[in-house]
Amino acid sequence: MKTADLITTAGANTFRSKTRSILTILAIFVGAFTLTLTSGLGTGINQYIDDTVSAVGASDAMTVTKVQEGSERTPGSGPVEYDPDAVSTGIPGQTVIALTPDDVTTIEGIDGVLDVQAARAISPDYIVFGDGTPYVAQVGSLVPGQTTLLTAGAEPDADAADYEVAIPLTYVEPLGFDSADAAIGETVDIAITDAMREQHVVSAEVVGVTEETLASPLGASILLNDALADTLFETQSTGIPADEADRYTSATVWFDPDATDEEIDALQDALTDEGFTGTTVADQLGTITSVIDGIVLVLNGFAIIALLAASFGIVNTLLMSVQERTREIGLMKAMGMGSGRVFSLFSLEAVFLGFLGSAIGVGIAMIAGRAISTAVSSGLLSDLAGLTLIAFDPVSVVTIILTVMVIAFLAGTIPAGRAAKADPVESLRYE
Repeated sequence: MKTADLITTAGANTFRSKTRSILTILAIFVGAFTLTLTSGLGTGINQYIDDTVSAVGASDAMTVTKVQEGSERTPGSGPVEYDPDAVSTGIPGQTVIALTPDDVTTIEGIDGVLDVQAARAISPDYIVFGDGTPYVAQVGSLVPGQTTLLTAGAEPDADAADYEVAIPLTYVEPLGFDSADAAIGETVDIAITDAMREQHVVSAEVVGVTEETLASPLGASILLNDALADTLFETQSTGIPADEADRYTSATVWFDPDATDEEIDALQDALTDEGFTGTTVADQLGTITSVIDGIVLVLNGFAIIALLAASFGIVNTLLMSVQERTREIGLMKAMGMGSGRVFSLFSLEAVFLGFLGSAIGVGIAMIAGRAISTAVSSGLLSDLAGLTLIAFDPVSVVTIILTVMVIAFLAGTIPAGRAAKADPVESLRYE
């Protein structure tokens, strides 16, 4: 029997016992459906984490601060000793020691540090559009390698000479814009007061509208390009002695993108020895990703158990098929079909069962996954902008189908081997 004929025959034999085959396919379907959904859940959440990581910072950078000893209070602890060099981090109850230009120079001299950029604290009074209502403004700037989720427009161009801002989506309607797209290209005014208590107003063009992500506050801040940030900082610092103006809450330190975990740990230890604390993106999001990966792994484990249970159904289906077709097997072998061909015939039937069950399971899981993701993203998790809860990677989908087919093939080897070993004479005598 030629290979093409073997495949055709195996396909036709798959449904010789329709009820038994359908039940087996349904068992496979359950496992494939579950595995596809859990895999899609992991893919969707990891994609969101990847977007979040880019909003938190670059993977080859770390945030460096000088933490004030005892600044992190615990219930029942006493008051923290006053330190004139302490500045607020924006986290209630936590302060850091302000970094100075000398601190920045010290950090630059540490082995493994490629570049340092200090973060300046800018505190404007408000932002307003035209003659509308002024609103309190919290500003921030993107550092190289950092991105934010955009609803409309683009991020402020760091190298542009003109003043550019990206406003949060939550500011669009209050400021008086009809939509995010309508805000693009309009001019807003930012007011800031200097040390002499004189208020200044700086105008800037809206080039983008941002959304807030799970792990980054940038989507809730008004983003400035470098030219505007420089102007606001200099305006704010008017009347302040230079040694007091140049105080930074933190600094971003870049290191070799190819640095190993050991080298990164060594850099963090060196920073600690100098009195600083270095925190990478992996440090900030490591726990989150570990928990999510663990949950997805457990869910995948249940799916694999379901597939293993389905494999016993394949074994049962084909063993019964072998028994029912004993005389047919004897006739095929008597007519010259070798044991290898007989083995292949029944193995292909198992593969067909695996393919049908997995293909149907994957297809329905993708439809259900998209429906669930749409419903959840517009309802329960609507605050997590940009989240696609269940996303499907083509490579993962194909891998699931092939994996199920391999499991089906392995399950089919027992009945296929039994059929291949059948004695043609005794098989023809079988009643």
